[in-house]
Amino acid sequence: MPPAAGPRNPGELFLAEIREQPAALLRLLDHKPDFDAVTKVMRERRPSVVRLVGHGSSDAAASFGVYAFGLLPGWTAMRDSISLTVYYDAKIDLSDSVVIGLSQSGETPDVVEYVKRARGRGAFTIGITNGTDSSLALAADATLGLAAGPERAVAASKTFLNTLAALVWVAGGAAGRGDEIAEGLRRVSNQLSETLESLEQAVSNVAMAFAYVGRMYVIGRGIEFGTAREVALKLTETCRVAAEPLTATDLAHGPIAALDSMFPVWTIASRDESLPAVVEAAARVIEAGATVVASGNAATEIEGALYVLPVPEPSHPILSPLLSVVPGQLFAGALAHAKGLDADYPVGLSKVTRAR
Repeated sequence: MPPAAGPRNPGELFLAEIREQPAALLRLLDHKPDFDAVTKVMRERRPSVVRLVGHGSSDAAASFGVYAFGLLPGWTAMRDSISLTVYYDAKIDLSDSVVIGLSQSGETPDVVEYVKRARGRGAFTIGITNGTDSSLALAADATLGLAAGPERAVAASKTFLNTLAALVWVAGGAAGRGDEIAEGLRRVSNQLSETLESLEQAVSNVAMAFAYVGRMYVIGRGIEFGTAREVALKLTETCRVAAEPLTATDLAHGPIAALDSMFPVWTIASRDESLPAVVEAAARVIEAGATVVASGNAATEIEGALYVLPVPEPSHPILSPLLSVVPGQLFAGALAHAKGLDADYPVGLSKVTRAR
């Protein structure tokens, strides 16, 4: 339930926290010694695999983490199965692994339990969380705080963005490029500050046109698939839209058959090696008669998109998701408002996931 503080307009907390993201990102960058200490241990261990675990928005961030570690230090990373370790108690050797547990609150029960068991089996464990005195922080060998500040809206925004930033900063540090990535993140903060207001205005027009929508696809590829997963989650939890994230290639393997003029598709196009696949997928969507919304720093490459929501290009392509997720966040908030819903407190959801 909302706090009994004073009058509140539905969705105002979610929007305020989206607007706070540039400042939250700068707060994270004040914690350089913590990140340097963790990446020093990681470089010394040179793990055979980095195992990422989380749920919801944290799991979407883990999808990005796979690419951050693969592209920067060239390490194998994976979104690991929590169930194998926590529920099936599979005897997996984790002694040559680095485990990163992702939980905005730090209280997600099976993530905490996974980290405890992984630490007991010899893994170097890291908790990335906004709750620096949480159960996850106590369970892990090292904790990296998100420094996002209190997040009152149930739907995550600034904690998600800072989780992406923390993952790419750790990956950059593991590659000996931590200072370069930190400077790129600082520039992203500035770019967000400069573009948020214009994005809000542009997104509100799209949302009013989509107030009827009950289902959507969100398409991304490579480093932007985690973004697609997060945008789809935001639409589902705040707008009651059955939004499904797909890779650009997955679309052709069955899902395209569901498209029609009442089934819009949100595409995330960034200027990297995956862009041709996204452009081709968007062309298929338009051929099927569906409306396309193009976002990302290469949004103008999507020919035939009815709505185009471009974002700035960062100093390094791996940082693109920190900018491209923002139009999706804003759209979710604006669409919830257009549908008469409260993006701050979606029905049936709470801020912290606990065991029952």
